[in-house]
Amino acid sequence: MNFSKTKKNSSSKQSLGGQKIVPILFLASLLVIWELACKLFSIPLYVLPSPVQVIQSLFTESATLSHHAAVTVMEAVIGILLSLILAIVLGILMDCFPLVRQGIYPLLVVTQTVPMIVLAPILIIYMGFGIAPKILTVILMCFFPIAVSFSDGLAQVDEEYVHLVRSYGASRLSAYRLVKIPAAIPALLSGLKVSATYSISGAVVGEWIGAQEGLGYYLLRVKNGYMLDKVFACVVVIILLSLAMNGLIRVIAMVSMPYERNKRS
Repeated sequence: MNFSKTKKNSSSKQSLGGQKIVPILFLASLLVIWELACKLFSIPLYVLPSPVQVIQSLFTESATLSHHAAVTVMEAVIGILLSLILAIVLGILMDCFPLVRQGIYPLLVVTQTVPMIVLAPILIIYMGFGIAPKILTVILMCFFPIAVSFSDGLAQVDEEYVHLVRSYGASRLSAYRLVKIPAAIPALLSGLKVSATYSISGAVVGEWIGAQEGLGYYLLRVKNGYMLDKVFACVVVIILLSLAMNGLIRVIAMVSMPYERNKRS
């Protein structure tokens, strides 16, 4: 019995390993084809840089990119933290007061279909070129997925557990602290994973429209100079930062919810 279980686990691990290797090989093949095409057809730099040229730009521009990336990450982190606080407060209010949920929840769901990026120019007009409009752009992109996920998580908690805690003399606030909020944490982290990726994009969009530093500002500057190797290098940094933000939330989820990790294993 144990032998069959061990065999099944080893085969599942092998299949997971294969699923990870195939995309890596596919990406490597695309990069090789891209490099060969640039060499064979002598494609100029201002049309399409080769992967080698992009990598070279990553090293030569590492100091500049690091400075601008630090600004973008700061804006993204501040924005997502504020989004998290606002989403938790609103989620609890909607769960406490059904009328509030009936009035706000449909708007939250509909708003997720609206590209919040279009509001960035308006924010720049009224708030100037400082850090505030960039952070607000991040909040507008991150708040709604977190709020909807957390609200759904609270709504799905079995009320029998709440009644049980209340029967032992716990207050309504204690019931949220002991039962509802811990039970809704998986849903909260699920929305946070999505928002973590959005946070970098929101900061970059705000910087693109109006800023004096940040990856969005750097991207606009090198684009106007037709330095496409640096444009691609900046895009690579933005992608890596988005993946890093998403990975950070996944690590937090694994640490805060070890039982979920045990389920997967």
